[in-house]
Amino acid sequence: MTTTHEREQPHHTPAPWQDGARLLDALAAAPEDRIIFDLPGIEEGYEALLRELPGVAVRFAMKACPVDEVLTLLARRGCGVDAAGPAEVEQALRAGVPIERMHYGNTVKSDRNIADAFRLGIRDFATDSLEDVRAVAVHAPGSRVFCRLATTGEGALWGLSNKYGCSPEDAVAILETARDLGLTPAGLSVHVGSQQMTADAWQGAFDRIADVLTALAARGIRLDHVNLGGGLPARGYHDKHGRPLDPPMDKIFTVIREGMARLGAIPGHRLGFVVEPGRHLVADHGAIRAHVSRLSARGRPDGERRHWLYLSCGKFNGLYEMDQLQYRLVFPTHPGAPSVSAVVAGPTCDSDDAYSHEDGLVQVPADLASGDPVWVLSCGAYATSYMTQGFNGFGPLPYVCVDDRGEGA
Repeated sequence: MTTTHEREQPHHTPAPWQDGARLLDALAAAPEDRIIFDLPGIEEGYEALLRELPGVAVRFAMKACPVDEVLTLLARRGCGVDAAGPAEVEQALRAGVPIERMHYGNTVKSDRNIADAFRLGIRDFATDSLEDVRAVAVHAPGSRVFCRLATTGEGALWGLSNKYGCSPEDAVAILETARDLGLTPAGLSVHVGSQQMTADAWQGAFDRIADVLTALAARGIRLDHVNLGGGLPARGYHDKHGRPLDPPMDKIFTVIREGMARLGAIPGHRLGFVVEPGRHLVADHGAIRAHVSRLSARGRPDGERRHWLYLSCGKFNGLYEMDQLQYRLVFPTHPGAPSVSAVVAGPTCDSDDAYSHEDGLVQVPADLASGDPVWVLSCGAYATSYMTQGFNGFGPLPYVCVDDRGEGA
């Protein structure tokens, strides 16, 4: 967790994709703990993605930020939604997302889930097994299905390689079965892993998709789209050792554009393309105003003394992803203060509510006092969706949305 002692001279200068001024001003004005989302920043990120991938349909992975104001903003700009169940479909509809710009992207669903989504108007379903596609045929007759291919997940902070996806051979059998059952075999999908840090992962995904498209064309199955899933990274994180993560965005987008052109040239299909960004659109445009619970020092069994910085938020109320990354910290009231190395932890009595005790030490001001404000940057993804309803009595943080255009709030 990289720290900044002075707002005027931050350790990490906001990049062009990260409009830090709005968030910093809102953090400075916040009297109590809260999550803050920068709506214009999210909109700018969406427009930048469209410029990088022109013609691609964007379906926001709403699990990353199920905030009504964010959904409404993106819907107004033409964005759709990747929903994981009927409850997300209902929320997206209330926020103004048209049903024709949604699909059911979760391959894990019960018969009731399928029927409820179908009743709400969903007609595009992800699948990765014969059992699931048969259930779709029964409970969502005549629907379109797209089959998710497994990937290795290598190069991502969260690989997502075990629970979802099937082999190329299974994909061919699943889509043949879908056709036989009166469904429309419409597409293929992949997910290269969340916070994917390499362009090679995308290249490997395109290779696998190309092979399956060729096999399907030989069986007379003509697809109309490829869903490239999520995985596009955020840019404001640091790794568990406090080093900035620097994803090669230009190279990633180049590989994606070249891969789409390659797939589009495979005979037998007329393909459109879909992407499902989540954290890429919201992570760097959300921040938390928290406060210090305590900075203390105590000895360990080996005799070493260690400082601990306990914050008012942690793994269970806003910072769930602290197992794989460090969020950047700002201490606005301690400019130029001497620092100490400390383990950063949340307020609960769960030992997982902390960074690594060995390699996750952070330089923090030595004169921090209980109640001092702390700003946590680049935590707009999964801050609300992973939050518990009050583990150990520490309730979920409220959120606000800032919009200097006079909209939202």
